[in-house]
Amino acid sequence: MIELILGGVRSGKSRYAEKKIKSAAYSHYKNVIYIATATANDDEMLQRIKQHQQERPAHWQLIEEPIRLARVLQRNNNNETIILIECLTLWLTNLLCAEDEQLLMHEKKLFVEQMKNTQAHIMMVSNETGLGVIPMGALSRRFVDESGVLHQQLAAISDNVILVVAGLEHRLKSAD
Repeated sequence: MIELILGGVRSGKSRYAEKKIKSAAYSHYKNVIYIATATANDDEMLQRIKQHQQERPAHWQLIEEPIRLARVLQRNNNNETIILIECLTLWLTNLLCAEDEQLLMHEKKLFVEQMKNTQAHIMMVSNETGLGVIPMGALSRRFVDESGVLHQQLAAISDNVILVVAGLEHRLKSAD
């Protein structure tokens, strides 16, 4: 099962994903892995990371991986595991800021291919960036373009796609 959860900043998408994993419907998974892609580059981001850590159950395994998501998924590719990736747009930002075009293309390709071959239940959280104004800067425009293409690729292979707005879920695609 692959689930893509999209929403704006502070829309409730992370809370929605975590609540879903904590529900009885997901209690049969032996392992819960939380993959954090964020890096604490400033005090505000450090505070956000700490808040997310405090809200998660202690038995969830944390893996901090800002770049090589496919490798982590491959290492944990089994049907007894649910993996929450938080968040794809931060991962994409990390890749874009590395200023290595080959790394960007390689990691995106590996990630999408690994998603197609996973046995684990994957839940991905990402910021929907295509609903706002067109950014002025070249890097910002590239980010919006890259995230839009990535979201389309992932939505195509996902079983469920949910848009969260104001804490409310809106099903865009459903396997149910």
